[in-house]
Parts: sequence; structure tokens; C-alpha cells
Amino acid sequence: MHRPTIKDVAHRAKVSLKTVSRVINNEASVRGPTRERVQRAIEDLNYEPDQSARSLRTATSYAIGLVYDNPNPYYVISVQNGVLAACRDQGFGLQIHPCDSTVPDLADELHELVRRARLAGLVLAPPMSERMELIRFLAGHGIRFVRIISAAEDPNDGYPCVYVDDRDAAYDITEHLIQLGHQRIGFLWGGEAHRSSPERFKGYESALKDYGIPLDKKLVIPGDYSFDDGFRGARRLFALRERPTAIFGSNDEIAAGVLAAAKSSGIDVPYELSIAGFEDSPFSKQSWPALTTAKQATEDIARHAALRLIAELKPHSVAAVTANRGFSPQLVIRDSTARARLPGA
Repeated sequence: MHRPTIKDVAHRAKVSLKTVSRVINNEASVRGPTRERVQRAIEDLNYEPDQSARSLRTATSYAIGLVYDNPNPYYVISVQNGVLAACRDQGFGLQIHPCDSTVPDLADELHELVRRARLAGLVLAPPMSERMELIRFLAGHGIRFVRIISAAEDPNDGYPCVYVDDRDAAYDITEHLIQLGHQRIGFLWGGEAHRSSPERFKGYESALKDYGIPLDKKLVIPGDYSFDDGFRGARRLFALRERPTAIFGSNDEIAAGVLAAAKSSGIDVPYELSIAGFEDSPFSKQSWPALTTAKQATEDIARHAALRLIAELKPHSVAAVTANRGFSPQLVIRDSTARARLPGA
């Protein structure tokens, strides 16, 4: 099938190629009736500009990059979908760049990525977005970016961001377990490189403190945001002389690992053990029983971050998102949590 070209648009609108180009680039020199005729031709033909060619013809790049390092495939897919939706809406191309956030030359790698691919800017996902030495390097080299970070409030540090209040949501999850009568609540960490991990722990710790429950360090297990670490962490907690009656996994993959460990050990969920996760990924809905969790609008968060970046690149675009914005995950109660059994019950 013939894909419509800029020549087809010019022929249909009865204008020059240059006029079509000016309309596509939103130049103010094209008069109203002519602009409307060209836009109507673009819509009728379902014409989509070639972003790479467009960038080569002008001094402006119309592509951005998404940089991430995360073991959770559901998170990655949601972030990609959110950024891609914004790019399509605003006429930008997208280059996805998975990387290893631990390599010492990451700053040079991203600088070369922007130069080689002629990217206008970057959307940075955790944990790169939370490494201030990297942020200062990118800013010092004139690279535009927007960060997705975990923070209880706007950091107001001069660098644009979208922030997620993991701490408050983790407090709500822990409070829910406490109000069900649980006193011994295990906590399984996610990766320490991600700021969301200590933020979620702080929410857990604060809820215990507010309800007068001492923090038992034996109930806190380090790990990563993975099913396997959830399984291993749960087995360590089950081996305690006085095991927990509830476990809070720092994400849904961890919580799903806890659920698998409970089933393999013959522990009845939720009547002998309540389990909660975080993020409301497909793991939480597909598990049996379905997991109590905190619903995190990952796709919407990523879309907003991309719009924030595009607004920086095109101040007069319709993506007029010019301020940092916070998101608060919401508690979702499902069948994996229940009232704690009384001693001897």
C-alpha cells in the first residue's frame, strides 16, 4: 500500500512543498486559510511526517530518548507505553535505551547516545534519575532531561522531575495491616539503588512507630525487586522462631514470590499469613489470592514526564506541562490480607 508523502499533501492542498513543511513545523508565516487547507489534506491522507528526515532538514531534533535500568518487565513496559503515547501525541520519535546503571562510564554513554542519535532530550527512569552526579553532568553538558523519581514532595532542586510519593503509600499499606490486628509485619526491601526502596521502608517504619509497634530488625530483609528475592526473603522469615503474621513486599513481584513460598510451605494465605505488595502490576491481579497493593499509575507518570520534557523543548507546544508534578499511589485492598488470628485461635 502506498504511504502518503509530503508531495501528496502538497498536491492535494494545491500548495508548495515548502508551505507544507512550514505547516508541519508550526511556523507562524503561513496564513490561516492556507494552514487549514494543508492540515485538512494531512488528515485526509493520514500523512505522518518522517521524524528522522525532519530532524535532518532542520536544526531541531524531533526525537527523545527513554533511559532505564529495571528488572521488572511490567514496570518497563508501562513506562515505555506512557512515554510513547506522549511522543505520538506531540509528533516526536522515541529511542529506547536500556542500560546498566552501575557502570562507571554511564554519563559518557548517555552523552554519546544523545550526540549519535541527535536526541532532543531524555526521560530518565530510576535509578539513573536519582543519581545527582549524573544529573549534574547531563545538565553541565547542555542535555535536556526530565526525571522520574521517588520523593515525598517536590525536591525543588532546579532539575525538572515527576515525583512519586512511595513513602505515604507504604504507610497506608502498613497501617492497613496493623488495623487488621497484625503486630509482626515483615518487610522485604527492593533494590537499594532505587530511592523508592528506602522511601517505602520509611513509610513502613513510620506506621509502626505511630501505632507504638517496635521495629524488629529480624523482620526486615534486604533484596531486589524480583520474584526470586521475594521467595528467598519469605523463607528466611518463615524460619524465625516467631514468624510474622503479615509480610509487606516492596513491589508486587516480591509479594508474588512470598505467596509462592507460603504455598510451598503449606501456609494458608490470608488466614495464617497476610501479604501485600506495591505498584498494582499484573502480578497483583493474577495471583491467587489477588494481592493487596498500592496502585501506581506508572503509564500516566511516564506520559507526564515525557510531556514535561517536550514542553521544555517546545515552549509553545500544546504540551504545556511546565511544573513538576507529584503522584500518590492508592491503597487497593484484595483477598491476600485478612484479620490476624488471635493467639490460640
